[in-house]
Amino acid sequence: MAGRLATPRQSWRDVVLEAKDAPERVPRVYTRLAPVYEAWARATESKSRRRVLELASVRPGEDVLEVATGTGVQLVRLARANLGGRTVGVEISEGMLAQTRRRLERAGLTEEVEVIEGSALELPIEDESVDLLVNGYMLDLLPRDDIPGALAEFKRVLRPRGRLVLSNMTKGERRRHRIWDWAYGRGLVLTANCRGVLAAPVLRELNFVGVSREYLSQMLFPTEIVTAHKEGR
Repeated sequence: MAGRLATPRQSWRDVVLEAKDAPERVPRVYTRLAPVYEAWARATESKSRRRVLELASVRPGEDVLEVATGTGVQLVRLARANLGGRTVGVEISEGMLAQTRRRLERAGLTEEVEVIEGSALELPIEDESVDLLVNGYMLDLLPRDDIPGALAEFKRVLRPRGRLVLSNMTKGERRRHRIWDWAYGRGLVLTANCRGVLAAPVLRELNFVGVSREYLSQMLFPTEIVTAHKEGR
């Protein structure tokens, strides 16, 4: 059953399945899923969201960016931790964007948080303007060739020594966690186009430093949490 990690002699491309859906179709898929997405997220992502927030270690007064805000749950938490700072969310799916804005309104954070419609491959953010960038469950939707492009964009907007915290569906490290990629590889897409990816080797190719990876699972759903930072001057 597929699910192995890349060995030292292999490229990450050798073990990561190609995305099945065309990139332009994915935002429409998530717009349809937006009203019910949190039911899935509570079952499979709540543990990783808590860990991401711990590792992000937001320092009040920072410039914080979340790319792919989804329903806005994590963006609200980041904003509440970033008193006196600038918090920005970028999202490409219109439905998810609407969910994020509603959640911010309910939380009373519409004045404190800026939300922008945009693509991770062309972030509407200035060079070297971000102290912390958080991104969850987005790289696992992208075609293999777009993953380095998205991470290069993250690097562009980070300040020197800026921090990156990623969570992705990843390759299952236990047999029962590999069912998702096994099904995906046979054309049975159970995860709205997500499949297991590996961010750490791509970050190293792009010369990020301090790259570290944790593996966890929830409801058999395998997640990697990867941290790194941009080299400093």
